[in-house]
Amino acid sequence: QVQLVESGGGSVQAGGSRRLSCVASGATHSTRFMGWFRQAPGKGREGVASIYTSAGRTFYADSVKGRFTISQDNDKNTVYLQMNSLIPEDTAMYYCAAKTMSYGDWFDYYTFWGQGTQVTVSE
Repeated sequence: QVQLVESGGGSVQAGGSRRLSCVASGATHSTRFMGWFRQAPGKGREGVASIYTSAGRTFYADSVKGRFTISQDNDKNTVYLQMNSLIPEDTAMYYCAAKTMSYGDWFDYYTFWGQGTQVTVSE
């Protein structure tokens, strides 16, 4: 089992920045990918960013490419999402997730999920 706890959410004005953190514990050695997802009211869950933990390769949704950056600190068992140039459309509950498989699409087959942290972007 892997436990994930997100933090760093809050309210920010459009154009501002936030950094989300996700601390992993438990069987962290089994994770192959870490990802960030989000869900806005009335919308489905959307993959935002993912990182292949062993190689550091990353993948981003088109909607956030160039504005968001996913990174990891293995010594701290932590993954980050740096969010820049925020727009109101980024308002959502953001979730951290872990994937143990070494194959599949970047946003598929995530098994473990955090409780989420709310990000609200105002005009």
